[in-house]
Amino acid sequence: MDKFTIHKGLVAPLDRENVDTDAIIPKQFLKSIRKTGFGPTLFDEWRYLDHGEPGQDPASRKPNPDFVLNQPRYAGASVLLARRNFGCGSSREHAPWALQQYGFRALIAPSYADIFFNNCFKNGVLPIVLPESTVSRLFDEVNAFPGYELTVDLERQVVVKPQGEELAFEVQPFRKYCLLNGFDDIGLTLRQADKIKAYEAERLATKPWLAQTL
Repeated sequence: MDKFTIHKGLVAPLDRENVDTDAIIPKQFLKSIRKTGFGPTLFDEWRYLDHGEPGQDPASRKPNPDFVLNQPRYAGASVLLARRNFGCGSSREHAPWALQQYGFRALIAPSYADIFFNNCFKNGVLPIVLPESTVSRLFDEVNAFPGYELTVDLERQVVVKPQGEELAFEVQPFRKYCLLNGFDDIGLTLRQADKIKAYEAERLATKPWLAQTL
């Protein structure tokens, strides 16, 4: 996955509490066996006026002009501002896939559902927890100033506002290490590729009959 070091991006405000994973990526789109193509169906039931199905051309859909991501001022947003308990509901990993493939690199909210929170780190999305009062002030500023951008510095663990004010956030050291280096679970395992190959070679040398069952 892509490394996350410093990211500066336009902020989109999703002013709803308890946004569940079925709202982030509706159940009908979970049928795909691929890990790609979920960006166009992010927040599908809010984003479009018509019902969507897998394989449907997004260009044929009817966008909901009232939904925040369809508003021109938030086109290209890569930081999502949300309310408490974001990502609740089922544990579908498709939710962070859809957010990442839409273009979001960082999320900011007062709290997240645990499984969704963990899945974000495994898929290159940084979920930042800030106090509810701070998040509310950010909502006010985003709404007041078109083009509002934030800079997320993972190494320093700060969110930098346009005027330079820094908001510190916590992140578990191992998760931080993985994001800074772009390591998902597979990437972490592949760091030990030489040791794995050596083990397999030694095992077959001492137990050659295993080759007949592989």
